[in-house]
Amino acid sequence: MKEHSLLDTETVKTYLVERRRLFAPDEPLDAEEIGDGNINYVFRVRSRTSGKSIIVKQADRLLRSSGRPLDITRSKREAEALRIYAALTPQFIPHFYAYDDGMSAICMEDISYCGNLRKELMAGRLLPVSFAENAASFLADAVFPTSGLFLPPEEKKARVKAFINPELCAISETLVFSEPYCNGKNRNRITPGNESFVKKTLYTDEALKAEVASLRETFMNKAEALIHGDLHTGSIFIGKSIDSSNSLGSNSANEHCMKIIDPEFAFYGPIGYDLGNIIANLYCAWMYAAFIRGANAFTERIAAAIEALPQLFTAKALKRCKTMPLSDPLYNEKYIRRRLAEIVADAYGFAGTEMIRRTVGDTKTAEFDAMGSDARRITMERIVIQTASTLIKQRRRAGIGARTAEYFRASLKTRLDF
Repeated sequence: MKEHSLLDTETVKTYLVERRRLFAPDEPLDAEEIGDGNINYVFRVRSRTSGKSIIVKQADRLLRSSGRPLDITRSKREAEALRIYAALTPQFIPHFYAYDDGMSAICMEDISYCGNLRKELMAGRLLPVSFAENAASFLADAVFPTSGLFLPPEEKKARVKAFINPELCAISETLVFSEPYCNGKNRNRITPGNESFVKKTLYTDEALKAEVASLRETFMNKAEALIHGDLHTGSIFIGKSIDSSNSLGSNSANEHCMKIIDPEFAFYGPIGYDLGNIIANLYCAWMYAAFIRGANAFTERIAAAIEALPQLFTAKALKRCKTMPLSDPLYNEKYIRRRLAEIVADAYGFAGTEMIRRTVGDTKTAEFDAMGSDARRITMERIVIQTASTLIKQRRRAGIGARTAEYFRASLKTRLDF
């Protein structure tokens, strides 16, 4: 094992030729740094002759902005999560070339033929009709099978140990489940004009905080399956539309493509956290689309995906239980259905906590930042917070997904005339 050293746009080319042998020695290469993250370096290296392109993602020992030490083993966990997911659903994971433990570097396929889902939706691209099916398939066929329903107890316990991820889990425990409800470190970013509303609906709502505390305990202690841990629309890529008109009828083969990246927050946690994160970020996309375009077929495509995802996941997970051996005969259909209902209830709760932290917390999504100081932003954020609070408090009630989506839709119409 060679000692870790940071790559740059020159040394990464040498690294791929000499250390990884992924390009020929005489092949002319171009390299660029494409990542803008704070904890990793990401490079694209492309051959000028063949057009072959490879992504190299390297973890550093220090936070780029402050120099704070980081656990560099996160890269090894990310690589192993990619391997596990790729073995179960290769269609949803970029091709994995190699992992270098000494350099903490992952070499993988360049998925430039896809577009970042968040950016695509913000730019006006219709959500592909296949998205909900694909997302549900990833959760049911890649995440769900890593649970104890399928793995022998000793194997599952070994995986739980291998994926202990205290440093990155602590980020979620603080930024998702604590600070948005108390602002203990004074890091919340609240839109001017919403201070009193946030105090009333978040800081002093003891019933809400009790439910969030329960979800926090679930996140910390429910070692259910190998979850992605950061499965938002920025970690999902979709095939670029061949039909640039973005018409509702556009349904090219490329549009059915979906790729999942960046599982560095992966650990054994509640499956509902991944499902809930997708739902929450689709709500953010719905909010922004209504803000830009008003209510139309574009927003209804997103709304339909939000409502369909839990049902699709449940159906696909049930099917998986019938096609893949279970680890114990005690796991009958009655128990499995109960277990899946718990996952969906968790998901609605976690969707709520993600929506709230993206609205008032320190790490907002691009949708919120793009609204700037528009006067409608105050009302929009209040609708998001109220919707999220309902999801958290009523997550176990039958039909809560459809009712909450309808509340969100009606609120946009009556309070913002969308």
